[in-house]
Amino acid sequence: MDAVLFDFSGTLFRIESAESWLRAVLSDAEVPLPEHELSRVAEELEAVGALPGAAPHAVPVPAGLVPLWSERDRSAELHRAAYTGVCRQVALPAAELYDALYDRHMSPAAWRPYADAREVLRTLRGRGTAVGVVSNIGWDLRPVFRAHGLDAYVDAYVLSYEHGVQKPDVRLFAAACEALGADQRATLMVGDDRRADGGAAALGCAVHFVEHLPVAERPDGLRPVLDLVARGA
Repeated sequence: MDAVLFDFSGTLFRIESAESWLRAVLSDAEVPLPEHELSRVAEELEAVGALPGAAPHAVPVPAGLVPLWSERDRSAELHRAAYTGVCRQVALPAAELYDALYDRHMSPAAWRPYADAREVLRTLRGRGTAVGVVSNIGWDLRPVFRAHGLDAYVDAYVLSYEHGVQKPDVRLFAAACEALGADQRATLMVGDDRRADGGAAALGCAVHFVEHLPVAERPDGLRPVLDLVARGA
């Protein structure tokens, strides 16, 4: 394989829990909330899908937000509007917390790399395999990689909001292959979303899926990638 493309959230990194997310924002804003209320609100935020990068939400997106939600990764403005929009389904003790929650999820402190991410990226780099990150996202994730010491192993970042297209549109995968100088037929896409990341197959890329699980529950989900690359997928 010439190159491996990785999704970001749920693949290389996992966002903090909804309770940790809410607790951090309340602490920074110095807004008190009883512990039982904090847990309840965190559960409601998670259910409506207000935490970007979390596992799929349980409550359907309100009809009025569906058009925005479907296009949310095409720009920074759409991304913020979509997530703060669903967040406003949950009553919070202060109006400024909706934007504060959105801002928190962009912080490197809100993210943890999967346990085997460094090993896999470092090994690929050592083998001379090009590495790209292809993400549906509305903000610059490069600082997250730098803060966690993984930026040195990534050759190119192709982010939906910077290109105005989102996975599964093949143009995003094509841009990544072009940035890496890689033949799409010798490129492997690794992700957790069968629809979005699976779009790479239409370009001719091989595709491998991982499970979107908490970090502690997926210690070695990325290691099979090394065998796939060695065998030519």
